[in-house]
Amino acid sequence: MTDSKVPYFHVDAFTARPLGGNQAAVMILEAWPEDATLQAIGAENNFAETAFLVPDATGAADFELRWFTPSVEVVMCGHATLASGHVVLSQDPMRGTVRFATRKAGILEVSRDGDRYALSLPQVPTEPGESGDDAAMLGDAVPREVWRGDGYNIFHYASAEDVLALSPDFKALLRFGDAQFIATAPGAGHESGADIVSRVFVPGGGIDEDAATGSAHAALTPYWVPRLGRTSFTAYQASARGADFTCRLEGARVLLGGDCVTVVEGLFRLP
Repeated sequence: MTDSKVPYFHVDAFTARPLGGNQAAVMILEAWPEDATLQAIGAENNFAETAFLVPDATGAADFELRWFTPSVEVVMCGHATLASGHVVLSQDPMRGTVRFATRKAGILEVSRDGDRYALSLPQVPTEPGESGDDAAMLGDAVPREVWRGDGYNIFHYASAEDVLALSPDFKALLRFGDAQFIATAPGAGHESGADIVSRVFVPGGGIDEDAATGSAHAALTPYWVPRLGRTSFTAYQASARGADFTCRLEGARVLLGGDCVTVVEGLFRLP
């Protein structure tokens, strides 16, 4: 890996317009460098995630895939996987699907879905929980329900206005590590026209507020399906950049539909 030039793509995911959605760096490597190098590149790029791809020699998938925030490696990242699929599929217009082998989230797949993409993720189960100190740290509004899973915390508020008005104490939330704090509400009355809205906070992972979070929607989809009374719906992540999702529950999988836009393409000089 000494003084090599690595293909580099800066992609905005879950948006059809440049400078919206969530930014991801996608880098295609020939082999894995040291983990410390991957983490240093994640910090250098300073995006919510940098996705690293290496061709999969086992035949189980097309590429191995890992994701790094500026401070940690994550278990599963949806938007950077969608961005990775966009990069690979854009390079081969005849290809319809790409499969990624991950270390802790299994095999993930990105497919063409009309003029956008569909990302298949394992659903993230949550169950009813108590409203603890973290709920108060999110802001003044009181959630109607709190559901919790392994590192995923869903706070269901009465309205989109409640979600938009939240002003989290990010420093206080650091005590919970890299857990996700997912604020959500029905989308009724919101300008997006989406069925649900959300905001996602991960200060312990180096991301105070994430712009578009696929993994959070892998938890939100099975949560909202019984409440909406249907297996598919639209979702809007009400970050400053904004992000649009379609969400569908298929057995133990969640299919997230979204667009991607490449805004920078070049070479990363890896020392």
